[in-house]
Amino acid sequence: MEKGKHILLKDLEVYKLACELSRIGWGIYSNLDWRDKKTMGDQFLTATDSVGGNIVEGYSHYHYLEKIKFLYNARASLAEATDHWLELLKERGKLSEEKYQEYRRASREASIKLQNFIAAIYKAKSKNKQ
Repeated sequence: MEKGKHILLKDLEVYKLACELSRIGWGIYSNLDWRDKKTMGDQFLTATDSVGGNIVEGYSHYHYLEKIKFLYNARASLAEATDHWLELLKERGKLSEEKYQEYRRASREASIKLQNFIAAIYKAKSKNKQ
């Protein structure tokens, strides 16, 4: 990429992964009955969709630390959705092993990309201080 070129949000790999997580999460949520949606599903889906929402919000901020703050929020939402709600849904037999593994795979990839994105922003911040 040339210096000074802006990357479109839709072209960011981390955002694409967040959208994939939302699609997978919606598929899991859609198959729940109304009671499971109310008790676990709504919070699972909210946390899942929050990953992409926080990436968008952070990406739209100008200052480095503001961007990073929202990326940390995205990372926390990802952990909530994956490490709590997804595990609870699995433990209670509310999703197939295939859907569980599909979400886990996308979650791992998104987590790595989020951390790399955060590190890149810190690097750019320190580079621009010089």
